[in-house]
Amino acid sequence: MLIAAAGLCQVASNFARPLISYKVLALGGDSIIVGVTSASYALVPVAAALWLGRVSDRRASLREIVIVGTLLLSVGPFVLSLSPSLLLVAVASALLGMGQLCFTIAGQAAIARFVPASHMDAAFGWFTASFAVGQMVGPLLAGLAMGSSQGVPAGVRLADANTGLLIAGIISVLAVPFAFGTTLKPVSADKQDAASSSRPESVSALLRYPTVRTNMVASLALLATTDILVAFLPLLGEDQGVPPVIVGILLAVRAAASIASRLLLPVLLAHSSRPALVIASLAGAGTTLALLPFLFHFPWIAGTLLVIGGFFLGLGQPITMTLVTQAVPPASRGAALALRLLGNRVGQVILPAAAGLLAAPVGASGALWMSCAVLAAACLRWPGNKEN
Repeated sequence: MLIAAAGLCQVASNFARPLISYKVLALGGDSIIVGVTSASYALVPVAAALWLGRVSDRRASLREIVIVGTLLLSVGPFVLSLSPSLLLVAVASALLGMGQLCFTIAGQAAIARFVPASHMDAAFGWFTASFAVGQMVGPLLAGLAMGSSQGVPAGVRLADANTGLLIAGIISVLAVPFAFGTTLKPVSADKQDAASSSRPESVSALLRYPTVRTNMVASLALLATTDILVAFLPLLGEDQGVPPVIVGILLAVRAAASIASRLLLPVLLAHSSRPALVIASLAGAGTTLALLPFLFHFPWIAGTLLVIGGFFLGLGQPITMTLVTQAVPPASRGAALALRLLGNRVGQVILPAAAGLLAAPVGASGALWMSCAVLAAACLRWPGNKEN
């Protein structure tokens, strides 16, 4: 039930997010406004991330948080469709981000609490794979909603975006029964006793774990790059004459490759360590995606680069979840995962906004190159890191 709800919510969310960029452009915004709007998706949830993590550690059942997240994700696309101004679009984007935060924290905490350590990589792999399914199907639907025509008047673009957002809202509503059907039951008495024997640690104490710090940076870089691809590939397409439907297909191809890497995690971990795979994820994604702006107007080549880059982008996220979970005491796992997610959200606020500023004079290519530089910087933090 959790995986089904996650898949539907992520299809709706990733259907809506590329449409936000097109709607911003149709309302007269530019690359800077696209970056700010993308950042607003993460800005409000930043303040609530740690609090929600502590709540998830204290609650016996996480079902209610999953339901709240699903309801917010259901409301967000409808509000986006009805928003007549750039300011309201940014506010609605923040509402969508809050729903995403609630759902993600509850789902991650449930896996950290209920799944045995030997199966944790696979469980996080399936959970993040359901997110990648949304990242595959959502942009594809967005591309189809916007069509393949070039030079379309702003009014037509706006109408197409609003219609697509309404459809995204309907899809997210379908996830609500699955959210109510989740049975994230309390752990057994023995496990509760074991968890309660250790006291929750403060944020400063959690940040003293080298594994927590290193994986926060890696996760931030990987997720921010994914967000920048979703927000700025439509702009790159507009700059290079690539129709929205092709952009949607290319984003879907990237997500499909991420699904494959996450489902193959147990096989890959049988031949390599977790830190080595995270390093490969950062280096492989950064190197491949740096070539994308030069070749984006050749769809087959761009698709090949996004398959390779998407495989590496998808590889690191579930591993960072496992490494963070196993590095801290059981009573602090929800808070540690929320801290990791807080780092992600900070990156989602700062990096897309910075990418938008860079894209103004340089073009959308500059935004992608900036994200590749962040991946490279995160990769350089890994030497000497040891697996727990």
